[in-house]
Amino acid sequence: MNFLDQSHFELLGLPERFAIDAQALQGAYRRLQAAVHPDRYAASGATERRIAMQLATGANEAYRTLSDPGRRAAYLCERHGQPLNAETNTAMSRAFLMQQMEWREALEEARASRDAGALAGLSRLLCDHRDRLLDEIGTAIDRDHDWARAADAVRRWMFVDKFGAEVAAAEDGLAA
Repeated sequence: MNFLDQSHFELLGLPERFAIDAQALQGAYRRLQAAVHPDRYAASGATERRIAMQLATGANEAYRTLSDPGRRAAYLCERHGQPLNAETNTAMSRAFLMQQMEWREALEEARASRDAGALAGLSRLLCDHRDRLLDEIGTAIDRDHDWARAADAVRRWMFVDKFGAEVAAAEDGLAA
C-alpha cells in the first residue's frame, strides 16, 4: 500500500479506535519522525528527499489529528461515511439548544457582575459536560459503531469546547 493512501492510524501503526493510548501515540509519532525526518535525507536524491518530506508532513498531520479528541472523532466519523459538516449541519436537539441558552445567559450574567466564582463554576460545568460527551463519543464509535450518533455528539462537543474557550477568555479578562 502506498503510504499516501494510509490512514493516520495505519501510518502510525495504531489501532483505529477513538480510545487511544496517548503514550503509544506519542511513541509511534516520535519513531516515525525519527525515521523520516528530512534532515536524514539531506544528502539523498530529490525523490528520496521529497518522499521523506511527504512522510514527515503526513506524520505531523496524523499526530495533530489523533492527539486531539475532537479532531480524532471527526476523522473517524468521516472515514466511516459520516462527515460532520459542522459549518452547514447545525441541527441540534431542543434540549441541547435550551442548555446553550442557559449557559450563554449564565456567562453574560457573570460577565456583567464580574463574578469570578460564577465563571469558575460555569467552566467546571462545561468541563464535566465535555467529559460526558467524550464518553458518549467513545461509546458510539468504539462499542456501537454508530457513526451518526458519534457525529452528532462531536458537533455538540465542538460547541461546548468553543464555548468553554469563551468562558476561559472571560475569566482571563477578570484576572487582567
